Amino acid sequence: MHGRLPCPEPRPEPVLNRCALETAFRPGLAALLVGGLAACTALAPQRADAPATARVETPVETPDLAMPALFAAVQQVPLFDDQKTFADARPLRDPADIEADFLALRDAPDFQLATFVRANFDVPAQVATSQVKVGRTLEAHIDGLWPQLTRIDPAPLPYDSRLTLPHAYVVPGGRFREMYYWDSYFTMLGLVESGQRDRARDMVANFAALIDAYGHIPNGARSYYLSRSQPPYFSHMVELEARIEGDTVYRRYLPQLRREHAFWMQGASSLAPGQASRRVVRLDDGSVLNRYWDDRDTPRPEAWLHDVRTAASVPERPPTEVFRELRAGAESGWDYSSRWLGDGNTLGTIRTTAFVPVDLNSLMHHLEATIAFACRKAAQPDCVREFDERASQRAAAIEKHLWNTDGFYADYDWQRRQISTKVTAASLYPLFVGIASQQRAKLTAVTVRTQLLQPGGLLTTTLRTGQQWDASNAWAPLQWVAVEGLHRYGEDALAKHVATNFLGEVQRVFDDQHKLVEKYDATGEAHGGGGEYPLQDGFGWTNGVVRALLVRYPQSP
Repeated sequence: MHGRLPCPEPRPEPVLNRCALETAFRPGLAALLVGGLAACTALAPQRADAPATARVETPVETPDLAMPALFAAVQQVPLFDDQKTFADARPLRDPADIEADFLALRDAPDFQLATFVRANFDVPAQVATSQVKVGRTLEAHIDGLWPQLTRIDPAPLPYDSRLTLPHAYVVPGGRFREMYYWDSYFTMLGLVESGQRDRARDMVANFAALIDAYGHIPNGARSYYLSRSQPPYFSHMVELEARIEGDTVYRRYLPQLRREHAFWMQGASSLAPGQASRRVVRLDDGSVLNRYWDDRDTPRPEAWLHDVRTAASVPERPPTEVFRELRAGAESGWDYSSRWLGDGNTLGTIRTTAFVPVDLNSLMHHLEATIAFACRKAAQPDCVREFDERASQRAAAIEKHLWNTDGFYADYDWQRRQISTKVTAASLYPLFVGIASQQRAKLTAVTVRTQLLQPGGLLTTTLRTGQQWDASNAWAPLQWVAVEGLHRYGEDALAKHVATNFLGEVQRVFDDQHKLVEKYDATGEAHGGGGEYPLQDGFGWTNGVVRALLVRYPQSP
């Protein structure tokens, strides 16, 4: 999520082998990915559990659809170390013409793919890591990072995958060159504490503009992210701004709050019990809850080769099914985690859409309660009644279906009709939004203390799978959710323990490496890792959460 960012030098001039995909991946998969992509539209086939009427059209062509053969060729070599690099590269002329030239030239004996790409694309460059000034405190370093992570979009550039935003914004850093959805809420917490309230206000306005333009907030501000969203924190952003400006903020953003809700609830009214459509599930008792989804079922452009290889590793599953589940996992923000894995360990068994997640539904409750409050301020009594009722029904459904009697909140597998047995940091979301009973909050706190708390903060899950949203990683946003949720229910000692442990680990890495990073090791014995790409520094949401926690616990390291 950064401006002109890191791009490894292209690999030594590979001569393209048109049969490379057929030998690299299982039979049939190459034809789907290359020949099939040429005929793709932005409308992906829906699974059996999603009625055809739920289809939506992606309004901006993505790089993999605009240049299917070239895109597949570059990513499968791979020409760049990071798959996101080419997805972010801007064509210098009409992509259709570039694709046509590629198809005409690729069989020539002297054709060099890297040379062709350099001649036809503006490839993002690497951004230097920020240096710590000698003697700077952690707070001062974070305050100094905000200008380095702030972007102002130029006038829209032809053929760019970047979605142009009207106001300045803060990116996470590293390979992440654009504004991201749920990252930004946690970034905004720190901006406010750093005295950059105008920048936080600009970011809310940017998200409202995305809703106005596309009907929802995409995963990030790129065309290839438009088929999915991320954990819905827009209502929390509005609430944060309202604490500064007053309740007029709720009325200002009421249309966008309602449109965000409509996006997540599309298809709910026509569902029978036991059915799902896109992001909505109606359980057997009629309760309506949400799941993660993506409107496409092809490899993610920014992780194309990862997805192709994952699909190839499970020949018993249709590739499109695996791609859909991987994309839904990306919408969850937990990409990837044992939460979504059928066998709890292997990425190829991913089945994200089979789960009703406790964090998503807690956030949806907050969205509904916020809309009801905004409608009350706007003197719209019918809306107040509707959304009060929606919020009440969702809270009851969460308490009924997303509670594991071993003493923690968990995801519900709606296909297998069973509650998950996995303890994760997502268990704290009902406390974060205030819908847990006092008794269940206390039981959850006991579970968190005994199973997740570590010297470096709160574990993401208890399982080590090599995925980045599993043990032993500790992520800043989950520490904030835990601290806020525990504090809300009077578990102040545990809240402080989580915060100070995490701050201590952040300080340790800062002293050692002179930077803030995307994720940390909760055990304090190593560095954060796992997943599809190297550990990134910058880093937006870490900066925001740490800055806010240091205000709350000023005696911490």
